[in-house]
Amino acid sequence: MKSGLSLIALALAVATPAMLHAEDAPADKVKAEKSTDYEPQVRTTKLSGTFGGQRVAYAATIGETILKNKDGVPEAAIVTTSYIKEPRDPSRPVTFLFNGGPGSGTVWLMMGAFGPKRVAIPSDARDDGAPPYPIVDNPDSLLDVTDIVFIDPPGTGFSHLIGNAKPEDYYGVTQDAKAVAEVIRRWLNDNGRWNSPKFLGGESYGTTRSAAVANQLMNVTYNDVGLNGIILISTVLDFAAGSDAPGNELGFITNLPSMAATALYHGKASASSVEQFVEEARQWAIGPYAAALLKGQKLQGDERAQIRRELSRFTGLSETFLENADLRVTPGRFYKELLRDRGLTVGRLDSRYTGRDYDNAGEEPDNDPSFYGIDASYTAAINSWSRETLGFKTDLEYQSIGGIGRLWDWRIGGRDTNAYLNVAPYIGQALRENSGLRVFVGQGYYDFATPFFAAEYSLSRTGIPQDRVEYQYYAAGHMMYIRDEDRHKLASDIRAFIRAR
Repeated sequence: MKSGLSLIALALAVATPAMLHAEDAPADKVKAEKSTDYEPQVRTTKLSGTFGGQRVAYAATIGETILKNKDGVPEAAIVTTSYIKEPRDPSRPVTFLFNGGPGSGTVWLMMGAFGPKRVAIPSDARDDGAPPYPIVDNPDSLLDVTDIVFIDPPGTGFSHLIGNAKPEDYYGVTQDAKAVAEVIRRWLNDNGRWNSPKFLGGESYGTTRSAAVANQLMNVTYNDVGLNGIILISTVLDFAAGSDAPGNELGFITNLPSMAATALYHGKASASSVEQFVEEARQWAIGPYAAALLKGQKLQGDERAQIRRELSRFTGLSETFLENADLRVTPGRFYKELLRDRGLTVGRLDSRYTGRDYDNAGEEPDNDPSFYGIDASYTAAINSWSRETLGFKTDLEYQSIGGIGRLWDWRIGGRDTNAYLNVAPYIGQALRENSGLRVFVGQGYYDFATPFFAAEYSLSRTGIPQDRVEYQYYAAGHMMYIRDEDRHKLASDIRAFIRAR
């Protein structure tokens, strides 16, 4: 998700920051709504369910928070959907969640992983088919251990700009983070929750947003909101680690373990377990393969032949193909080549999925089967839940995968960092300056949008304390919660993370 995107605006065409998640598709609503006299809508519904084995009564509130400019003129209506256990407890943890993109609504995390209801689609990497899609109780929701507030940032979900608001004031790494941080502070004020344990999290570009929002809350704009935990699901912090731009060797290194996992899954490699094989791939990628790539055209003879043989063993691709690619296989080529002999492609968001192109001769797939295999069901579910059950009234379309990424300002710190966007140092500073803060990192083995080895790389750099960063891995892709076993595991892992505060 989705975390987008491509799929949620969220998940990363990591080569180009503006195409992140599978959540980044053309937008049809990027202009501001033409109204300056805006009355926010708030709807509350009392419900109950069983989560984590506990029966919980809760209030579900979907409502708009109005952001104004310095002159008090409304500029943005930000929709939040909160689930609060009753009776209310000001000392209970609260978790703020959003998806990625940029441009993705919270549909993916809310209707797929942590909301009280979820859309039930095939767990085994098959497509979601046609409606109706079952919307079922979600015992994996985290409502037994935390209240949850899902935030749709400006330009996502039902959130939108108002009147003469300028997109450039909201569509950017820092601008977006400031808006989300303001919504969080306003929610804490309105709900009397300043002294609650607080967790912040996102998926895909939502992890980028998590780092930037934490920076706004703890270091820059406010400096007054302490966090207990940051939850990173399908992480992208250092964009160079996933970029296959010509001349950047790092992306070939960080993608290699994901290729190994995928080759093993589809029977193109052999090993005793995926865990064993990806660990072997990690060590080879950061060692002999990295050294070989850095030698460039000086890599010749027996040394080159040995690298080619090992690369073939890990990727499942022929030595002839690898030699023609100069030992550097971009993800797009890998999706098309791995199962070419079967007439199939593999997915980007989740490489367990396979698809069939118009023909078998191209260099890259026509589309991502792991996106078109799930998108209709999630869109149907969020509209049904928000409009019909929670009673939200609007003529706006829900932007599950809007295209505001093409308007995105990727600069941070007043610098043009489009070529090397890296928000991991925000995480490092937050950990160094808050001894009670911990970070959870959840990664799927079959995710090429935000490869797990790229996440490990970005969070192992100088200045990031390692003793409070926890990693968990899942046998699925970008949206690991699609797979039933991994949704249970993800919920259990995060429950434990929250309880250990």
